[in-house]
Amino acid sequence: MPTPVKEDVELLIGGKVHRDWSSYEIDSDVLTPADGWAVSLGLNEGKIPPDVVEGAPVKVLVGGELVLTGYVDDIDHSVSKTSHTFSMSGRDLAADLVDCSAPIFTAKLVSLQQVASKITSLFRIKAPLIDADLTRVREKISIEPGDTAWDALARAAEANGLWPWFEPDGTLVVGGPDYSTPVVATLILRRDGDGNNVLSLAKHNSMNGRYSKVTVYGQTPGTDTEQGKPNQHGAWSDDGVIRHRPKIVVDHECDSPAVCRDRAHKIISDSRLNGLTLSAVVQGHRIAEGQLWKPMQRIHVISEPHEIDGVFFLMTRKFTRNRHDGTRTALTLKEDGVWVIDAHPHKNQHRRGKNAMPGKIIPVSAP
Repeated sequence: MPTPVKEDVELLIGGKVHRDWSSYEIDSDVLTPADGWAVSLGLNEGKIPPDVVEGAPVKVLVGGELVLTGYVDDIDHSVSKTSHTFSMSGRDLAADLVDCSAPIFTAKLVSLQQVASKITSLFRIKAPLIDADLTRVREKISIEPGDTAWDALARAAEANGLWPWFEPDGTLVVGGPDYSTPVVATLILRRDGDGNNVLSLAKHNSMNGRYSKVTVYGQTPGTDTEQGKPNQHGAWSDDGVIRHRPKIVVDHECDSPAVCRDRAHKIISDSRLNGLTLSAVVQGHRIAEGQLWKPMQRIHVISEPHEIDGVFFLMTRKFTRNRHDGTRTALTLKEDGVWVIDAHPHKNQHRRGKNAMPGKIIPVSAP
């Protein structure tokens, strides 16, 4: 068996390594649950190994480094007069949470760790890592019939201003970015070509999905000794939105003004993320220092045509290879310092650079 090159993609299934794919795609997106992967090759005289079956656990490695832990979802085997091809695809461990229903339960005075563990325990997922400086104990939480496990988990996380995702080794993390981490790479696009290291770079500005103010209404459930409080609310605004574009959200699981404010903060932050997107394509799968591209890295972007010189946050990374383009990585970058910033509030000192959009998101005082 040949020694893998630096960026070979390998699949570990049933204790055996499978490589030499003619094409592949490996996604990683912070905001999209269940990162996906797909590989294909021409078989010629080869045969499909018996351990490669739908539902099998899989580990995906790039250049010997683990980038995804999940399952095989789909297998396609096609034979014709001119070709004999084999392809398969799958997702990470979030697949079961996205597809399947959450356990139905009602609980009082529970922590985020307890809620997340209860939701994921039926799916053989190890105890979630809560990566946040502070989380709240909920007065009451109810998982209703029909809720998917991922939706229930995401709601519990968002009530604390956080978000869930899976690390490459299969660890479920509920937290947010640390914007104090150093910049790991610089993308350059100059008119004279000096130092250019991107194949393409596109900038997209949008008002679609943005709000000038988000207000969340909730309620405090009653207890044996106290009546419920139906009119709990909290609000945040974005003064970079030049028109009046309010958004009202009713969430009965927001059981205090603090939780309502956190939920409003999360929604207005996600709204602002829609306002600015950079899409870049680079050669290979690694930054100059040899590290693989990975979501939540902070990237310095210098682009003379776009008049950009600032730090951006990597939200999405896709590794690809095919016969026409070779080995490439597609990067989706967003405004730095915006997405779910409540996980590590004391670490939010960072360089925003010239890329920041006008205005900022601010809390709205209660009337």
